[in-house]
Amino acid sequence: MEELVKRTRDTARREELWLPGDTIVVAVSGGPDSTALLHVLHALAPAERLQIVAAHVDHGFRGAESAAEAEAVRSLCGGLGIPCETVFFDVPAYIEETGMNPQAAARAKRYGFLHEVAERYGAARIALAHHADDQAETVLMRLLRGTGATGLSGMAAKRREKNVELIRPFLRMNKADLIAYCAIAGLRYCTDASNAKRGYFRNRVRLDILPFLEKYNPNIAESLVRLAEISAAEDEYLDAAAESVFRASARRVEGGWKVGRHALLDLPVALQRRLIKLILNYLTPAQESASFERVERIRTAAIAPAPTTWSIDAGSGIRCLREYETLRWTHENARPGDGSLLYIVGGMAGETEKRLFVAETPGELVIRVTGRQAGETGRQAQGRNSAEFDADEVRFPLTVRGRRPGDRMSVMGLNGSKKVQDMFVDEKIAPSLRDRLPLVWDAEGRLLWIPGLRRSSAAPVTAATQRLLRLEWKDTSAHGGEAMMEHEEEARD
Repeated sequence: MEELVKRTRDTARREELWLPGDTIVVAVSGGPDSTALLHVLHALAPAERLQIVAAHVDHGFRGAESAAEAEAVRSLCGGLGIPCETVFFDVPAYIEETGMNPQAAARAKRYGFLHEVAERYGAARIALAHHADDQAETVLMRLLRGTGATGLSGMAAKRREKNVELIRPFLRMNKADLIAYCAIAGLRYCTDASNAKRGYFRNRVRLDILPFLEKYNPNIAESLVRLAEISAAEDEYLDAAAESVFRASARRVEGGWKVGRHALLDLPVALQRRLIKLILNYLTPAQESASFERVERIRTAAIAPAPTTWSIDAGSGIRCLREYETLRWTHENARPGDGSLLYIVGGMAGETEKRLFVAETPGELVIRVTGRQAGETGRQAQGRNSAEFDADEVRFPLTVRGRRPGDRMSVMGLNGSKKVQDMFVDEKIAPSLRDRLPLVWDAEGRLLWIPGLRRSSAAPVTAATQRLLRLEWKDTSAHGGEAMMEHEEEARD
């Protein structure tokens, strides 16, 4: 008997399952596993400085039998001097109301009550009596249904849920050890007759599949538990690696996240999948998890070499978009700017400067008129973030607005004009950015400049120019310059 108490204490210290002074709510069904767990934690409580509270749920499935189990739990707790919280739920009625399957419905009601008791007592942990046999069954069930490394990890020894940690001190103990402990300690426990019925998948695994596999490997249960431990460690490592890549590569965008396509493709396939799944899970409701099929569909589309744009329904109200060399994940109700941004900049006499914050981008347009310095050449502003014009050839007021269908620019070096849409396509400007780029027009309806893209042939600076109109774009986002100029960055990847 003392051996199980010592093993539990050692496991708790190794896995850091609790801290001195913790209050722990123990889920007690009345069976041998939870009865042993309650008794062991009660034995450890003085030395570990723990406060123990028992919680029992009558799910209303088995009538008088369930009621007898509740009474047995109350009697056990009374003998140990442990506070006991019990509740009755009419889960069959809840199933009829919600359409949930019996196990999911029972779990939802049970865990809801456990969290309620934990909150009432200020408990930091909820202890569950799952053991090594349960772990073996869980891994085999997931393997049969189809799973990856995360599923093969089985149940975790501890896992945070809401504001408490779920802990499983017996996860490396065999059920036979727990039954033996109850016998030696003289503990009475209940036997759930439904555990012998083959209506549940888990019962069929326990009663039929595992005994069949034991003919080929007598230690199959131990092998499955070992597989879970190995998979859990590797899964934790890959999750940490994916988090590191996410922090280095992902950028926040409206409604979601973006990642450079080459940043994804430079990763090993395992991390490609992990990174995609991580982003999807960040955008997905907590009760859902991205499936392998969802992840692989996006990954396969992303590796297509031809520069292109596409949009994929990623499920759960999420869309994944490829915009040339950028991948974006956003909620479907997130929409980019609609091209309606409009600002008017009046006449600028003398040497003046105006700053226009364009909230849709975000960014700041600096408009400056200066006199031409003596001896200054006709060299125009360099780079795509600024442009210079002959101020006396520009008609004020200036208008700053988003693109509209049919917009054209008279391009320096070309005869005639070119559609703005065609310029965006040629320069591989991401579709989600096109409506947000501020286009600068003069009062004659001439498109002067598209920041980060091109200036027009209007009002060129010549030797005769007396005053300069200088337009400069300053990105004010957290990643200065990336939002407006990402096509330039991607071209260098």
